[in-house]
Amino acid sequence: MEITWLGHACFLLEQDGYRIVTDPYTGVEGYPPLAVEAYAVYCSHGHFDHNAEACVRLLPPRETPFAVREIPCFHDDQHGALRGPNLIRVFTAGGVSVAHLGDLGHALTPELLEKIGTVDGVLVPVGGVYTVDAQGAKAACDAIGPRFVVPMHYRHAPYGLPNVAGVEPFLALWPSVHRLSGRSFAVTPQTQGVVVPTF
Repeated sequence: MEITWLGHACFLLEQDGYRIVTDPYTGVEGYPPLAVEAYAVYCSHGHFDHNAEACVRLLPPRETPFAVREIPCFHDDQHGALRGPNLIRVFTAGGVSVAHLGDLGHALTPELLEKIGTVDGVLVPVGGVYTVDAQGAKAACDAIGPRFVVPMHYRHAPYGLPNVAGVEPFLALWPSVHRLSGRSFAVTPQTQGVVVPTF
């Protein structure tokens, strides 16, 4: 599987030429307008910075190598009373499973952890305010136990929502951080620790 960070909480997942886009955004400060092609698009919830499906041009249908599991949870720590529902999705292809946590806003319960199951990677929001913060994101990753983690949904000026934190508080909690020179990487057996794409 190849993973490309398209900015904010949006990723392109590719396997055998099949392309999936998660959480396409619009109107997020600093990022250029999103323009991408894919066979399928998935949104964790209905907010503008996660559900801009019109920014994804759908390619003609073909058989997908991806299996997709959905785990309902919440955008806040009050059972959705503040910001509504959120969907965690686990994408599996080519022997690799990756969980996109969307705008997770609360600690993971044992029931949610059981539903997520064993995954190789986690795409986790870390900026706080609208999602878990650095400590909450680290706790979620520790509970899930993936071999690699990619932070998302943070401010890195001039990019990102202006009132969320940057990525550094999250990275400071990890012993192993790999900063990429670009936005894409192929998942291999050696992919471990925190992987930080560069926009």
